[in-house]
Amino acid sequence: MFKQLLVPIDGSELTKKALKKVAVLAKADDAKVVLAYVSDPTPPMVYGDSTLGYGFTQKEHKKACDAYAKALFKKALPILGIGLKASTLHLYHPNLAEGILDAAKKAKADVVVMASHKRTGIKGMLLGSEAQEVIVHASLPVLVLS
Repeated sequence: MFKQLLVPIDGSELTKKALKKVAVLAKADDAKVVLAYVSDPTPPMVYGDSTLGYGFTQKEHKKACDAYAKALFKKALPILGIGLKASTLHLYHPNLAEGILDAAKKAKADVVVMASHKRTGIKGMLLGSEAQEVIVHASLPVLVLS
């Protein structure tokens, strides 16, 4: 059915569970999986493990994001299992949902497969739903796993 799956990851437990389902789906269709991580291109004023008020340069921020993405991919690929065709894609975009859709275009994906936290009510209003935003703006199918 699908031959090129784009799977956005964030390192959460929800993503880990979804990757197991993605592996089953990909093996059933002999599909290729592209794991994607989207970083914000704007460096934060401070990182969680630094002292307040210390600014980061664009270069330092990019280096930290690249290292984080590499670590995520290193943990995620083994969850998919051996024998599965998989690659990784790390890109920068200020809007996560748009970044995911850009990644789908770059990967020439025919479906986006992503996990959802199923936020509703007040949580949904305050935190929003990236999956919902991707669904609304996508021009290709989006499969949401929970």
